[in-house]
Amino acid sequence: MNDLLDVLVRYGYLVVFGWVFAEQIGLPIPAMPVLLAAGAMAGTGRLSLVLVLVLAGIASLASDVIWYWIGRLGGGRVLSFLCRISLEPDSCVRRTEESFSRQGARSLLFAKFVPGYSTAAPPLAGIVRMGFARFLVFTGAGGLIWAGVFVGLGWLFSRQLELVASYAMRLGSGLGALLAAALVAYIAWKYIARQRFLRRIRIARITPEDLKAKLDRGEDVMVVDVRHRVEFESEPTIIPGALHLMIEELEARHQEVPRDRDIVLYCT
Repeated sequence: MNDLLDVLVRYGYLVVFGWVFAEQIGLPIPAMPVLLAAGAMAGTGRLSLVLVLVLAGIASLASDVIWYWIGRLGGGRVLSFLCRISLEPDSCVRRTEESFSRQGARSLLFAKFVPGYSTAAPPLAGIVRMGFARFLVFTGAGGLIWAGVFVGLGWLFSRQLELVASYAMRLGSGLGALLAAALVAYIAWKYIARQRFLRRIRIARITPEDLKAKLDRGEDVMVVDVRHRVEFESEPTIIPGALHLMIEELEARHQEVPRDRDIVLYCT
């Protein structure tokens, strides 16, 4: 235990910066335990509380700036890619865009507390061409709030966390195996749920190639573009003859959708 603490004291600042940056850039390694541990060590005087917060804030801001420019240069394809590799790709894009559309820059203040949205919000700010200075202010403040909460909790409960750490060290590899099993079980459950969902709707799906073939043959098909406003504004191209109708507008504009032909909906 003492050897581990010596390592953390010696390299603690580098670990905090590198771990936070890695998580915020998109690697599946949670930074919360590291921030809690750093806060606990600051509470016992082995690390500087201010320096831990500054480094965590800089690491978070650096990764957000990278994602902002990726989104600004890459457009909506970036968000679609991020959601495609998530565990819930069917709802990720719409959920992210709706949250950003409602809150705007203010969503950056709490984005890091929401799994998935933490990585998606900075490129989305770039996609919608949010001013870079405004982005820096809000995402920088959000990063400090996020880091401050977990570092502060570690600082407040430093003695309790040290006690938990000592028990964890006694359990050794058994605790690691238990946590790994829990993670695998969660991923498996999400995967199975997604496959069930896809099986239920597979009969109602049509590929882009099949739709193009129908349109080329002159079949009487109505195409409805249900992309969210954020996605549509970033890439305003539309299939010729398609109706752009957001899901939220369906009740008010349902009379624009004909009832006498096949309807094909598409989003991202």
